[in-house]
Amino acid sequence: MTNIKKHSTGSKEVLVEVDRLSKKFCVDLKTSLWYGLKDLYTNVLGNHQDRVLRPKEFWAVKDISFTLRRGECLGLIGHNGAGKSTLLKILNGLIKPDAGKVHIRGRVGALIELGAGFNPILSGRENIYNNGAVLGFSKAEIDAKLEAIIDFAEIREFIDMPVQHYSSGMKVRLGFAVAAQMEPDVLIVDEVLAVGDLGFILKCFKTIDTILPHTAVVFVSHNMPMVSRICNQAVLLEKGKAEFQGNNVSKAIDLYYSKFDASEKAIVFDSGLITLDSVSIITDKYSKGIPVLSWKDDLILCLKLTNLKLEKVPYISVYIYDKEQRSAGVLFYEFTNKSIAKGGVNISLIHKNIQFSKGIYNMTIIIYEEFEYKPIYRVNSIQSFQIEHNVESWTPLLLDSNIFYENN
Repeated sequence: MTNIKKHSTGSKEVLVEVDRLSKKFCVDLKTSLWYGLKDLYTNVLGNHQDRVLRPKEFWAVKDISFTLRRGECLGLIGHNGAGKSTLLKILNGLIKPDAGKVHIRGRVGALIELGAGFNPILSGRENIYNNGAVLGFSKAEIDAKLEAIIDFAEIREFIDMPVQHYSSGMKVRLGFAVAAQMEPDVLIVDEVLAVGDLGFILKCFKTIDTILPHTAVVFVSHNMPMVSRICNQAVLLEKGKAEFQGNNVSKAIDLYYSKFDASEKAIVFDSGLITLDSVSIITDKYSKGIPVLSWKDDLILCLKLTNLKLEKVPYISVYIYDKEQRSAGVLFYEFTNKSIAKGGVNISLIHKNIQFSKGIYNMTIIIYEEFEYKPIYRVNSIQSFQIEHNVESWTPLLLDSNIFYENN
């Protein structure tokens, strides 16, 4: 990996070039050591087996290529074990690829693992100077930025304490403060931001917004709203390979969500007063057994209940969650407490012109004896449904609107 110091603020030059990058690992330690010894010899003569798997080897990263310019942010997404961390470590120079090339121009700031790059026995202040020196800054340059780093990290009273006594949140604060305030040409951010509190995360994103025009950012997260918030291109990794790559970040996120199934139905509360026997959605279209509605269709939900002891019709809330289990909305139905007979009861609930964005959703139903009070029955993830639309969007709502214009 070449690392050339260059900083041209505001220009759009290429800062990261990755060409057919590949890295393989061995599942067996003894075999891995033996392969390592053989590779020391073959590398001297020129390794012609760099793209060939040997017994017990697998590709952690395979043929990954992309170009990242100043002002661009690449989102790396995929489930655990997809190869994201391996790729980041190659980009940061921590491990060498077996094949392919990486060219990074300029200073690199990295937040790959919690506390990575910190010496635990040194204080926070001393680690700031160490990290700054690794990035290529002089002592005078670090002196000029020291107070801004301490203020951003919000740990001034602990700055002279050994880092080994820091909490995980304090390490994230200090690590991001150093990486961001040093204004690197390339910033690599792994899932570490998930450790911080909400206020600090918002502060980090505001900082990324500020430095992004002058920086190339590689961002890894399982939080898709975060990815959509800052990334203008994405790579979806699956078993080390790029399953999707492009500027359509919403499509990449939609493919990511499609790999996860909704949680199974679970009754979490049953008072014995009423039971919910079945839930169905009225539609004539299904996909893999899931009811499919088009955007702005009417959502018609049919419930079959068995009333055991209730004297009046209960209140019903339908909570709807998206693929990431974010709350997308709640439907509340009030029946003015009319009397209810014992035995089987059929109830139809209608929500007109549903405006959820494309994707799969699931429902949790809570039945109350009184208005949002005295819950008597709850079942999670009892029914899934899919919304179809030609627009890719990570947001739960895709709201209809009208546009009016006139010429001046």
